[in-house]
Amino acid sequence: MTNTIDSIDFTLARNELGQLVLTDAAGTAHTNVVPVRAFPIAAPDEGISLLNAEGHEVAWIDRLPALPDALRELVQHALAEREFMPEIQRLHEVSSFATPSTWQVSTDRGEASFVLKGEEDIRRLAGSMLLIADHHGVQYLIRDLKALDRHSRRLLDRFL
Repeated sequence: MTNTIDSIDFTLARNELGQLVLTDAAGTAHTNVVPVRAFPIAAPDEGISLLNAEGHEVAWIDRLPALPDALRELVQHALAEREFMPEIQRLHEVSSFATPSTWQVSTDRGEASFVLKGEEDIRRLAGSMLLIADHHGVQYLIRDLKALDRHSRRLLDRFL
């Protein structure tokens, strides 16, 4: 049975191992609960499922901002631990306009270098968002292609 956040009938806390423990209205404790976004890019604050260790949904959060502060911070921290998707802010250079090529970029998590295997590893998403997968499978996000500086857009245009 899935609980919705409208009637917060569960508690969420960390145990001594740092794992999330969800205790439902019946008093059942679900250890090692993991939050998973339904729409991580298009609607990151909406539709969050809390899954137990077996991967079954034990609670559903319609909107993250609607949670009480302490609960929201706990869920956000757990999501940040689980997700890794650097956001590209600037392209400095690419080694070649043919693939594979090495890209030097600035992200919201610092400077990075990665290898793009092929143009098919650049996916267009809703609006002007792009998702770029490197040769290790790490996903890099460009939230708004139009917001990039002219040099970055020029380099990227060669691959689109």
